Amino acid sequence: GLTLGIRQTKAIMPILMIPGPIEMDESVLKAAATPGTSHVAPHFIECFSSVLKDVRKVFLAADGTPFVLAGSGSLGWDLFAANCTERGQKGLVINIGYFGDSFGKVLESYGLEVAHLRCPAGTRPSCEEVAAACGAQPYDVVTVTHGDTSTGVVSDLKGYAAAIRKALPNALICVDGVCATAGDEMRMQEWDIDFALTGSQKALATPCGLSVCVARPRAIKAFENRSTPVTGYYLNMGSWMPILRNYEEKKPSYFATPAVSLIFALRASLDIILKDGSMEPVFDYYRRHAGAFRRALNAIGLELFAKDEAIASNCLTTIRYPAGVDGATFLGHIKANGVIPAGGLHKDHKAEYFRIGHMGKSVRTLDDLTTVVKALEASLKAVGKADFEEGAGVKALLA
Repeated sequence: GLTLGIRQTKAIMPILMIPGPIEMDESVLKAAATPGTSHVAPHFIECFSSVLKDVRKVFLAADGTPFVLAGSGSLGWDLFAANCTERGQKGLVINIGYFGDSFGKVLESYGLEVAHLRCPAGTRPSCEEVAAACGAQPYDVVTVTHGDTSTGVVSDLKGYAAAIRKALPNALICVDGVCATAGDEMRMQEWDIDFALTGSQKALATPCGLSVCVARPRAIKAFENRSTPVTGYYLNMGSWMPILRNYEEKKPSYFATPAVSLIFALRASLDIILKDGSMEPVFDYYRRHAGAFRRALNAIGLELFAKDEAIASNCLTTIRYPAGVDGATFLGHIKANGVIPAGGLHKDHKAEYFRIGHMGKSVRTLDDLTTVVKALEASLKAVGKADFEEGAGVKALLA
């Protein structure tokens, strides 16, 4: 059966510890393998209705309009820009890495004048710097990457949102949460964020292929009050909103076929994420277990690429290669010890560090992270850098 096949496969494969796609629970994989189902079948409509309601709970946006569309997380950039911005507007990107660069390019492709608030790789701007940047121009849109996959840095999202709102009361705040949402804390409604986006393959712990977004009233109003039509068909929120509203109300509807199998899988993952009824336990175990992993790294002499642990993401960790050790060689040792890591991504520093993702099942308990720490200890020994007592990393992890 499917379960046996999964177990047999995992018995001979290293665990996937990149920052997305990630390891998935067997219940999610089973749901993704649901036999072909009509997008208007009653049990699918029931499923999709509950998914849309629970997306609000994950984003903590009771007043939000959810969008669950076939596409990667990057589709959310276009969904926001195509519908909520207009040519000639001014946009500010709070840029903490590679994905801030990309969001800026998206905004420019829709005709916005874009400025960036940048910082050295591995750091983040202060709230005072964000406030000053917002006061420099009458920006219509400000975007924030919540957690940047290239640097392992997490934004001070609550502080940034407050600074932006004070300086620019009517600006739209858009959060790219692809490597943060459902892991690092975000309270979309409480912090007055207007639009937030993510993908299914990271902390939502579902196969790749869903763009999951929430638009709150200010973003919806910006769409409704546009002076020019949306230049797009599939991305037009005006076409999707009545369809998704119907699905939520358990009525069959059609604009474009939803990704039925992936929505079944997302339902199974949301059952796990929200099993205690709220996001509070999730934020807590991400904080605790990411902190335990960084404690283990310190115990075996590995340094973070992020300049300060206080600004490190709880969804991934960026780790500097040991001094004098070739990166490809070190990654090869890690993989030989049962773990698939990711190399560096930031264009100016990618040869300096590697990345370990810890989301979904790999952070709910310390089992997978124990395997990672053991692999790192063995890899350090293989390159002559084991200047620690054997087992020190695992001991620190479990302390």
